[in-house]
Parts: sequence; structure tokens; C-alpha cells
Amino acid sequence: MAEPFSATGAPSESRLVIIHAGFFRTATNSMALAYQILGFTTHHGLVEDILQLPWNAIEQAAEATWPSINTPPGRTPRPPFARADWDALWGSKYQVVTDLASPFACELIKAYPEAKVVVVQRDAEQWWPSFKSVLLDPVFTEPRATFFSFIGRYFFRQPVFQALQKIVSGFFGTKTRAELTFERAKERYDAYYAEVRMLAAGRMLEYRMGDGWEPLCAFLGVDVPDVPFPRVNDRANNKKDEAARRWKTLATLLPWNWSK
Repeated sequence: MAEPFSATGAPSESRLVIIHAGFFRTATNSMALAYQILGFTTHHGLVEDILQLPWNAIEQAAEATWPSINTPPGRTPRPPFARADWDALWGSKYQVVTDLASPFACELIKAYPEAKVVVVQRDAEQWWPSFKSVLLDPVFTEPRATFFSFIGRYFFRQPVFQALQKIVSGFFGTKTRAELTFERAKERYDAYYAEVRMLAAGRMLEYRMGDGWEPLCAFLGVDVPDVPFPRVNDRANNKKDEAARRWKTLATLLPWNWSK
């Protein structure tokens, strides 16, 4: 049966058709906007309303993917997620998953053999400072992480920071922040992309930022839009944007919620 398509060429039904395999801080915001312009329902977790995300399910996905992070001796590990579990989290709601789903890309590629895979990789030397300052340090080492973690867990029943900590610890195979050096991060980062390319062989696009619309649209089978390719979160604006995100998160988590 032919699949229903929208006017742009994107599928009109909500199911996962594109897995964006680009780790945190690899132009995921720009790519998410590009998918949205093309008409795809797109999940880009860390720029959405932080308390509207299914953090309990995301935490469970981390525990299922990396059982060692939360399995005390003698306790049965959480079983790996099956396709039905990924459907409940993302697969039945979105056509594209980026950013927050990126650490799980290999599991998603195996769970959705019909989905296309778009790979975006930065040089590790350029990626690491951005990842460290924007995600790693705020989640693990800054005093505000403890405050946000407490407020989210006990006031809003949302394990925001706990889930992010488990994702990072599980993905990189570390137990403490001190263990996550650049050398260790680079080794795991490179291994991640090698595994993605092996699993997605024959159904992936190696996309480089700056290539424009044509290769992406040709790969996805959609029309080229008459607008510039989006570019956000560049180095010049990153500090300003990050400060705004942090204040928004603080306002969201506080009981009197200044963001409303």
C-alpha cells in the first residue's frame, strides 16, 4: 500500500522514518529546524519545554541500554528496550528524532530497519569544548546541577538531571565526571560513529554542514525548499543562547515559575 505523503513530500503519518545520528553539539539544532522546514514532525529534546519531556521513560531507556549504571549487585538488570518501548517513547509520535535521542542511535537503527539514517559528525577536537561547556559541566560539576536535580526530582517528579547523568555515564562508560577526559570521550565518540555506519550501511547519508538542501532532500525524497538552510547555535551566539536556556530552565523549575 502506498504511503500517504504531505505536500512537501514528507510522510503525513506519525512514525519514525528518520534517525538523526549526530551526537550532542553536532549542529543538531540546525538539523532539527531543517527537518521541520521539510515537513517532518521532529523531536529535538533539549530545546523543548524541559518539563514536558518524558524523563522517567528516558531514564528507563538509559538503564535498559546501559544496565551497569543502575543495577546493584544481586538485582536483575532492566531488559533492553524492544521496538514497542521505543515506539512508546518516540517512535509512534515523531518522524525524526535528534539530539536527546542521539546516544540511543544504534539501538534505534536496529529497532527500525526501515528508517533512513542521517549521519553528522564534527571533528572531536571541535566537538569536545562545546559538549563539555554546554552539557557535561552543567549536568555534573556546577553547583546548580545539584539544585536543579533536587527541584526536578522532588518538586516536579521529573528526573531531568538524573536521566542526563545516566545517559552520559552509560554512553561513555564512566562512573565519575573525573573519569571523562577528552581522550576517553574521543575514543567513545569515534566508536559510536563507527558502529552507526556499520549498522546503517545501505540506508544512510553522510551529511556535512554546509552541503545545503540538495543532498539531504534527494536522500529523503522531498522537494528542495525555497529558503536558506538554517544555521543556529554558531560559536558567536552560543554563550548568549546558553545563558538564556539556563535562565529559562531555572524559571521553569522554580515553584513560582517566572517564565509564565
